[in-house]
Amino acid sequence: MRTTSDRIRHALSFEIIGLLLVTPLGAVVFAKPLHDIGIISLVGASVATLWNYAFNLMFDHAMVRIRGRVHKTPMIRLVHVALFELGLLAILLPFIAWYLGISLLDALVMDASFALFYMVYAYCFNWAYDLLFPIPEPESQVAKNRVTSA
Repeated sequence: MRTTSDRIRHALSFEIIGLLLVTPLGAVVFAKPLHDIGIISLVGASVATLWNYAFNLMFDHAMVRIRGRVHKTPMIRLVHVALFELGLLAILLPFIAWYLGISLLDALVMDASFALFYMVYAYCFNWAYDLLFPIPEPESQVAKNRVTSA
């Protein structure tokens, strides 16, 4: 299991590197000024972080109320991620359209593009992070490995 400081390093490096990548890329792809995409990216990352906390808290409470536990089946995980993304979209879409002075349809395309970028980025980042900072084996597993290799 990762330590608290490792989780903080992970979260901060994920957000900082993500912003450094998505901001110039978004400015080029959408032909918008770098500072405008920077504001959209920064607000989006901040809202996503807060929404992540609030949504997961609400979802877990709903799970306990409905199912009596928070264990998620694969289908519940799909529903979880879909509802999370739809909620984030509902929050960010009006802001993006207003801030950039674009239509809701253009804002939807932009937001969907950012979401796609972050899905690919999260996969790559987490893989690289796990290679650079491997999760230490639990003590019980270390002891078990010593016994089986002796």
